[in-house]
Amino acid sequence: MSTRSFETAGEIAGTHDWVSPIAKENLGDRAYLALRAALMGGQLKPGEKLRLRPMSKRFGISATPMREAFLRLVSLDALALDARGTAMVPELTRDQLIEIRNIRVDLEGRAAAAAATLASAEDIAALEAMHAALSRAFEAGDYAQAIDLNTQFHLHLCRMGEMPILLEIVENLWVRCGPLLSHLYDGGNPFSDTHPHLTVLEGLRRRDQAMTRGAICHDIEHGGQGLLHRAKGAQADQDI
Repeated sequence: MSTRSFETAGEIAGTHDWVSPIAKENLGDRAYLALRAALMGGQLKPGEKLRLRPMSKRFGISATPMREAFLRLVSLDALALDARGTAMVPELTRDQLIEIRNIRVDLEGRAAAAAATLASAEDIAALEAMHAALSRAFEAGDYAQAIDLNTQFHLHLCRMGEMPILLEIVENLWVRCGPLLSHLYDGGNPFSDTHPHLTVLEGLRRRDQAMTRGAICHDIEHGGQGLLHRAKGAQADQDI
């Protein structure tokens, strides 16, 4: 086929016809994003199995896009496959949880310090509203909602730091540790005095980088201390 024939075919089909808008939304992407959000928000539990056909039915999609969503999350170690190929939520070991926590302390601390210099009044108000809703959910015994709002608080603070590569890394860490955070309030409120979120908010108002960073690091290190005993293979009497 001559060059002119290709050009003619292109003219008939329309210039750059291959970049025309996709009429049908990618169903695999929708399922992937929904599962990812559920993992980050602690709505899926460690060890929980996600069977292909029931999950496809719940999402209202066929098995193929559902399988694609599972495999994308498997590639991030956010899901695993058992011996029969069934997708399941992995159980983090104690060492994995400590490593993720330490990385979060570093990265979320950096983002919080940056946010202290960049935060707008609207940003701070949004965080205040999240923490207020978290407190109401906790007092009402709606721990699932409180855990989801805690996730939102941390990730919104990271977004305020305006470091998109850091945010992407942090989100992937939350995808890994989110299921274990479903046990965050099993022992009640981990903070008997002032909640670190309130100190974060005060640091943002003062534009105090050290205060903001220190408060979110304290939240990560001490708020989830009880989760170490929930990790796979952990001994109840171990501590760090």
